[in-house]
Amino acid sequence: MSDQIKFIVDNLNNEPFKKNYNLITFDSLGPMQLLQVLNDVLSEIDSKQDVDIREEMPEQTAKRMLSLLGILKYKPPGNATDMSTFRQGLVIGSKPVIYPVLHWLLQRSNELKKRAYLARFLIKLEVPSEFLQDETVADTNKQYEELMEAFKALHKECEQLKTSGFSTAEIRRDISAMEEEKDQLIKRVERLKKRVETVQNHQRMLKIARQLRVEKEREEFLAQQKQEQKNQLFHALQRLQRVQNQLKSMRHAAADAKPESLMKRLEEEIKFNSYMVTEKFPKELENKKKELHFLQKVVSEPAMGHSDLLKLESKVSEVNTEINQLIEKKMMRNEPIEGKLSLYRQQASIISRKKEAKAEELQEAKEKLANLEREVSVKTHQTREFDGTEVLKGEEFKRYVSKLRSKNTVFKKKHQIIAEFKAEFSLLQRTEELLKQRQEAIQHQLQTIEEKKGVSGYSYTQEELERVSALKSEVDEMKGRTLDDMSEMVKKLNSLVSEKKSALAPVIKELRQLRQKCQELTQECDEKKSQYDSCAAGLESNRSKLEQEVRGLREECLQEESKYHYTNCMIKNLEVQLCRATDEMKVYVSSDQQEKRKAIREQYTKNITEQENLGKKLREKQKTVRESHGPNMKQAKMWRDLEQLMECKKQCFLKQQNQTSIGQVIQEGGKDRLVL
Repeated sequence: MSDQIKFIVDNLNNEPFKKNYNLITFDSLGPMQLLQVLNDVLSEIDSKQDVDIREEMPEQTAKRMLSLLGILKYKPPGNATDMSTFRQGLVIGSKPVIYPVLHWLLQRSNELKKRAYLARFLIKLEVPSEFLQDETVADTNKQYEELMEAFKALHKECEQLKTSGFSTAEIRRDISAMEEEKDQLIKRVERLKKRVETVQNHQRMLKIARQLRVEKEREEFLAQQKQEQKNQLFHALQRLQRVQNQLKSMRHAAADAKPESLMKRLEEEIKFNSYMVTEKFPKELENKKKELHFLQKVVSEPAMGHSDLLKLESKVSEVNTEINQLIEKKMMRNEPIEGKLSLYRQQASIISRKKEAKAEELQEAKEKLANLEREVSVKTHQTREFDGTEVLKGEEFKRYVSKLRSKNTVFKKKHQIIAEFKAEFSLLQRTEELLKQRQEAIQHQLQTIEEKKGVSGYSYTQEELERVSALKSEVDEMKGRTLDDMSEMVKKLNSLVSEKKSALAPVIKELRQLRQKCQELTQECDEKKSQYDSCAAGLESNRSKLEQEVRGLREECLQEESKYHYTNCMIKNLEVQLCRATDEMKVYVSSDQQEKRKAIREQYTKNITEQENLGKKLREKQKTVRESHGPNMKQAKMWRDLEQLMECKKQCFLKQQNQTSIGQVIQEGGKDRLVL
């Protein structure tokens, strides 16, 4: 309570009130004076409240103050929750009612000024429904609501402009610079128009240039749309990859998983998510809100200088010293119950910190996993764009490696066979060359013989006929071979399709069963989730109610404690005064003269008599001075005249001495002699 009164007195002594109160004078104010002080504070918040309460009825004063406090959303403290007692205390000017109101008003005066200003325009007038049946009244009410919404929008814009940091001088400079640029552009456009008017078909050229500009803008817009669609496609592919990975993981987990393990995993996820939602995220949200509020407060305040920083540092050091003193007092108490509770509190705090650390580690691991999955999806997308193939993972990659190894052995064998074939091919090529040479020689001999016999070209035609017949037979063989191959391929494909169907039939059956199980589990999970949400909402509402009750009880406890300290201080002061009064009475009543001399009354009477004697002496002295003032002044004047006369004689003597010192007459033997 004393801190509250001190805060009120300090604020009332500052601008714009300038009351010049101290704690004693403020505490000694009467009910009417307290109500007038409260009215002055309310008039500073709302100028309509500037009224002299002596010229107003108490009921009207209470009604006016209560209406304004209701607009300002003031809630009475714990000891004044009953509105009738609060209203009665406000009417009679009760200190326990008015002190909290003054403290609340002075603590947030700027915010309340803004709220009172907005209340003038935003408190809606309730019009009865029977009056709204009239068209003019309904139109007026609608126009009134539209104006109210327009005022809200304009006020928001005004607040945004105030907090945006733009100054009117900068905006004016920008406007003037923009107007100058506008004038320059208009002049340039006029000059260009004059130049263009001399050119033939300038209107057609301007039209074409305008169309070109429109097409360029359209091209930019289409390019932007294309980029956006590419981004959307990339995000969709990432989402598809993520969903496919989730599907693979779900299938892999469902292949060898049991309902018990799935339920256990779901319960762990639910516990983790509930911890994150109920404990971690609200704390982080509260911290972020506090940081945001602090930053908004820092932004809204004016720029601070070095002196302001020094003041803040001194305040911080004072608060730290007070905290240290309170900690020392608490440690000096050494309450055993508190000592036992402190151990449990320490253990609880250590466990909560460990829990928060593990939750943060798990959250970081999940974020790392998500980032890695995102990187993997990006890399797979890039590889798919490069060569159109997918990146293998896990068992597929192992199978691919084993295939590569088997192919490598086959490749080595084939490579050795190819080397043997190459060596044999080189031998056959050499033999072919030798045989061709021999054939050419034999052919040359045959041509010479045919020319001698007169049947040249016979061998050539026979060879051509044999070659054509051989080609025909080869083509026939190829046709028959291709038909056989096609029939065999069709048989093989049919057999493969039937084998795949028979192999996939049990898998499809298992997949159907698993889908049914998945649907049942998802339904059960949704039901459990809805139950959990309803239970969490009920617990949250109960927790909020309990928090409100605890807050109200704490405020009540603080007020009662402040009242207790205030009454203790007053009792101590009165006890000291009572002790002094009893000591004085004992000394005054006692028969001992020495004790009586120690009494304050005797000391004061002695001082009074001494001062009275001194005053009598001074008055007598004043009387003698007044009586001898005239003769003393005459005597002083005579002494001054005598002093002037003696000074004049001194000057005359000095002049005469200077004149006689020019020469000296000496008489010797009847002769006069002048010595210079």
